[in-house]
Amino acid sequence: MTKISVALCTYNGEKYIRQQIDSILSQSLKIDEIVVCDDGSTDKTQTILSEYKNKFPDIFNININHQNLRSVKNFEKAISLCKGEIIFLSDQDDVWKENKVKVFYDFFENNKSIDVVCSNGFIIDENNLQKNLYTVWDVPTFLGQNHKEIDYFKIFLTIGNFATGASMAIRKSFTHQVIPFPDIEGLHHDEWIALVSSEQKRFAFLNDKLFSYRIHSEQQVGGISYSKDESSKEKLIRRFDHAKNPQIFRDFKIKLRTLNDKERKFTTYLEKDSSKEAERFLKEIRDEKSNLYKKLRSDHFLIFLFFKYLYR
Repeated sequence: MTKISVALCTYNGEKYIRQQIDSILSQSLKIDEIVVCDDGSTDKTQTILSEYKNKFPDIFNININHQNLRSVKNFEKAISLCKGEIIFLSDQDDVWKENKVKVFYDFFENNKSIDVVCSNGFIIDENNLQKNLYTVWDVPTFLGQNHKEIDYFKIFLTIGNFATGASMAIRKSFTHQVIPFPDIEGLHHDEWIALVSSEQKRFAFLNDKLFSYRIHSEQQVGGISYSKDESSKEKLIRRFDHAKNPQIFRDFKIKLRTLNDKERKFTTYLEKDSSKEAERFLKEIRDEKSNLYKKLRSDHFLIFLFFKYLYR
């Protein structure tokens, strides 16, 4: 049977780590190992991890970093140490539904061409109360309901990422294509995995809500939730509808700023390092930007002149 690993990264997570680990251990389909890489916690996290190691010695592989690697490189280390054919990425402060592993496992088994899977999820607060909010994970559902094209690669590369690591699993056989993670400003490991896999059409997104993502004051990444109203829904649809033609000044401004920022980050990286994937991504960004300017020139010539001299 396919072996299942969990790559769990921790850092000063004493407040929530037990709840997350217990939710992983309570899965309806049992996992085979939990590889933990602790990034030098100074609270009781390492003590808590030792307790679990003593209780479940065959499941836990605990690694303490002697120097702080930070999130991206710590996940790189944890993923590299995993032995299972399917590797789940895990934050230290979330909670998994008991059928999460089973749903992912079945999807991988039934879709051999897919190497990376993400899912929808709930939002909870510091007190485990579920929040009635929209999230970026609702985007595929919203686009589908509105008969919009869902090109994951184009969306991730030229608009933004909603394939978060907290919801992600990857086949071990695919990890060599994404590791080592490149040191690109503002580009997290989950976004890189999503880009590489979606370019190859090996990425899938499940609309099932299979975990609870915790919002609290100490978390590293936020900005994924929105008020549950029609205005927020429409904003998410407009933002992530890659096929949408910009119509107004604001549309062009946002699109060009996003493309310019991504172009700068990939260009800066390639000036000091090499990556065939990054080179292809940069070319795609520049092609997208060129096409946008062509549309501006043909449809809104005065706006084109403005952007040509102020934003190009």
